[in-house]
Amino acid sequence: MGSRRSFLQSCSCPLSLFVVVVALAAPSADGSRAARVPCYFIFGDSLYDSGNNNNLNTSVKVNYSPYGIDFPAGPTGRFSNGRTAADIIGETLGFKDFIPPFASNPDDRQILVGVNYASGSAGILVQSGKQGGDNVDLSKQLRNHKVTVSRIVKKLGSKKAAFEHLGQCLYICNMGNNDYINNYILPQSTAIRSQYNPAQFAALLVARYSAQIKRMYELGARKVALAGISNIGCTPSLIATVGTNGAPCVTSVNQLVAPFNIGLKSLISQLKSAHPDAKFGYLDTIRAGILASQAEFKVRTTPCCQVSTVTGLCLPNTVPCSQRQSYLFWDAFHPTELANRLGAPILLPVIQRIL
Repeated sequence: MGSRRSFLQSCSCPLSLFVVVVALAAPSADGSRAARVPCYFIFGDSLYDSGNNNNLNTSVKVNYSPYGIDFPAGPTGRFSNGRTAADIIGETLGFKDFIPPFASNPDDRQILVGVNYASGSAGILVQSGKQGGDNVDLSKQLRNHKVTVSRIVKKLGSKKAAFEHLGQCLYICNMGNNDYINNYILPQSTAIRSQYNPAQFAALLVARYSAQIKRMYELGARKVALAGISNIGCTPSLIATVGTNGAPCVTSVNQLVAPFNIGLKSLISQLKSAHPDAKFGYLDTIRAGILASQAEFKVRTTPCCQVSTVTGLCLPNTVPCSQRQSYLFWDAFHPTELANRLGAPILLPVIQRIL
């Protein structure tokens, strides 16, 4: 993927973000910025997707204008006007190029640096998000990563050499949002709600997630950051469809997903105990969202672009708001690039600790 300007050159960001950036990617002796880690693998949903849904049979893909209006390469399949949180983490770590999506068939040189497997509408559960069409659920993302690992073994000549390399990489995963938004809380999902109450559903997700993260470990991951579910009740989509009864967000939805985050923190503690040769960290997306929302966004509950009433995504080839720095949300679900940047000071120190 193409190179780009550092976001430090274009961001009016808090001092705290600059401090974290300096710590993560200090200049080398010749003045250039060296990557803090040699490689970076990304798993997740539309918050991290960089183009893996583009060629899938799904309505949940965004390789069209106005998406990418502020991104160097235009509409690439990122669910934002610009960079995703995963992109910002990558450039803060010092990576010169964007990590390529698995669907772009990255070459042998690229896979040694990293691959992005994230897929819009994907979840921990296979069935999550499928009402919109195909997606790459987390189990399939891990199968795709196994293909990448096999190629790295072949490239480096041995499994030992490959795993030594992989053990130095950063792995991040953002999963669980669609297991609620596009599964459990859908009006038509009466069967799963009758089978599992909220606490039981959260326990189901954490149990499945545990097996998937253990599989990631078996494939060589040793530095793993797992993102909690954000306050999805604060998205324009849920505010518009459910209503807030005068509150800033849909409180009932935010309370519904809270047990998952509690369970994920417990899982991370268990993983640390079971695998002392690895490091695991919790990315607090709720705190990141709160930090971002404390900025001077004039518009917090309305999307910047005109959205479909069916998907909540921007309508193709429409003109978005001109003052994007004033909007917290790009479409009915996804934050603007500026919101992603402003939440970074919460996420980056956790990553620093596991490197």
